[in-house]
Amino acid sequence: MPEPVGFYIVKLRVERKDLIGAPVLTLDLGVYAPFGEVNGSGEITQALPPPFGHIHIPHVTGHIHHTGFGHDEQLVTLHGQYVVSVPPPAIGTYLANFSAALVVDAGWNGKGTFTYNHHTIANADVQKIG
Repeated sequence: MPEPVGFYIVKLRVERKDLIGAPVLTLDLGVYAPFGEVNGSGEITQALPPPFGHIHIPHVTGHIHHTGFGHDEQLVTLHGQYVVSVPPPAIGTYLANFSAALVVDAGWNGKGTFTYNHHTIANADVQKIG
């Protein structure tokens, strides 16, 4: 598969299929290939009662690095922040951090880890869905 050039869009799902009820990360990313820059948004969903179970990460940024060894793989690092509302009886909100590290092939399939608000999902499958 030839590598895309210029600007292109990729949609990914990052999940641990072997852990029932584990959070699922969906990423909508715009990739500017000449500089290896990535920008977009993400959502983390999990089967939890409202208001939990859905986290929107409005702005995700990152970079792509190529290994360049034999079978070239892409090392993708991503980070962002999202707003968390404190549950009652407390009042307020705070910014929580999000980060991800993915190792994917030219077709954007591979493995990865993501961390959000002190929770880490490691050894997850990365699958291109769009």
